[in-house]
Amino acid sequence: MNLELEIEYSLKIFKGWVCLALVLVLLLPGAPVNAQDQGSNGPVYVVQQGDSLWDIALRFGISIDALEKANGITDPNQLSAGARLIIPGLEGIQGELITENVPFGESLTSLSRRYQIPEDTLARLNHLTSPGELYVGASLVVPKPAQGGTPTPSTTATGERAMLSPGQSLLELAVTRNTNPWSLVTTNVLSGTWSALPGDVLYYPGAKQAEGPGALPEVFTEVAVKPLPMVQGKAAVLQLSGPAGLSLTGSLAGYDLHFFPAQAGGYVALQGLHALTEPGIYDLKLNGKLPEGAPYYGAEFVFSQPVFVRAGGYRFDPPLTVDPATIDPAVTKPEDAQWFALTATATPQKKWNGIFKSPAPPPFNNCWPSLYGSRRSYNGSAYSYFHSGLDFCGGVGIQIHAPAAGTVVFAGPLTVRGNATIIDHGWGVYTGYMHQSEILVHPGDHVQAGQVIGRVGGTGRVTGPHLHWEVLVGGVQVDPIDWLQNAYP
Repeated sequence: MNLELEIEYSLKIFKGWVCLALVLVLLLPGAPVNAQDQGSNGPVYVVQQGDSLWDIALRFGISIDALEKANGITDPNQLSAGARLIIPGLEGIQGELITENVPFGESLTSLSRRYQIPEDTLARLNHLTSPGELYVGASLVVPKPAQGGTPTPSTTATGERAMLSPGQSLLELAVTRNTNPWSLVTTNVLSGTWSALPGDVLYYPGAKQAEGPGALPEVFTEVAVKPLPMVQGKAAVLQLSGPAGLSLTGSLAGYDLHFFPAQAGGYVALQGLHALTEPGIYDLKLNGKLPEGAPYYGAEFVFSQPVFVRAGGYRFDPPLTVDPATIDPAVTKPEDAQWFALTATATPQKKWNGIFKSPAPPPFNNCWPSLYGSRRSYNGSAYSYFHSGLDFCGGVGIQIHAPAAGTVVFAGPLTVRGNATIIDHGWGVYTGYMHQSEILVHPGDHVQAGQVIGRVGGTGRVTGPHLHWEVLVGGVQVDPIDWLQNAYP
């Protein structure tokens, strides 16, 4: 073979390999999205199952384009769980980032101490411009602990926590906790021994790991707020651990909270949120006095944190035509005042146990012609009314049963509500029964779950015979279906 033929043959072989290589590149799947290896200074977020590029960009307050550029992403569909993404715009912050929900009992200061990062860094990570953004249940971006795992009280700030009582110096607190004031200064990122304020909750080296809400005194090792987010027309439940002898008060969205000792220990408060509450941010406040004697000496504390209340998604009923006298403010206002005065007291004895029974017998127990919360228009009015209870089907004379044990506090005729009964179940929980044809109980009677207390009728503001049943919590009507499906503490 001459030289020209050898060269031509070699070129054919080379072209063949090039074509084969191109085909293989086109057939291979795209490489998984990952953080660039070219030494970026930004922190890293590990993609979780279900994350999208849009979700991640929104969470960190950056654009999708910036996120794609920082990580060399050409195909967002290749995003996979476990991929490590550099987060631009956070230079100077190192490590792996994860998200947690903000629990009740925390502030920017307490979270800074818990996760051991400066307040301004935590605020920059989460694009915080006001304390109101740290509402209960909000998503919070935090660095993952060096030892791995999810940040919890036991994997972040080490040691125990103690409240600086009014009139107490940092030195005195250090002595009572067998530590020194400089350890308190360092651990809690204080500018000096003089900078701690009365009521400040501080971490200090101790035999136990810090537990519970970081902005509340150490007597609280666990706090639960349900539901999150809160919902208009629902009953909110606040549960706190704590020793006997605590004195607790508080408020939620302007309603006073009443705390009662729970059977399993700790304290419970229940409060309804009005069905017409405007969705948005509201304050959840807690005031207390600690037990007398060391180390608390009856110290008092005050704490407030925002909570978010979302819309209940209630429907609009067709316009209704009723007797004009039953929507006359001269009639409705004094009757409403009487009704809510009868249900305002939170008696200390809890009388119900578990899920409420239906007040209507089968087959009417699951027949609901009108649900709670639906917006209403009467006689051509605006939709400024709402349905304050749950209606059950059934003709005149159908039995009405008590859903739980309680004490009758009202039984008599009213203009709007017709023949009505109210039962007190304790802890600020009441049930009301309206439009009856016959009332079979009297004020002061103690009733048991399932006991017959009246009969269905068509008295008061009605368009036909039915039972209108209300559940009131903290003086506010809430969705009765919740109480038929869930056991409240």
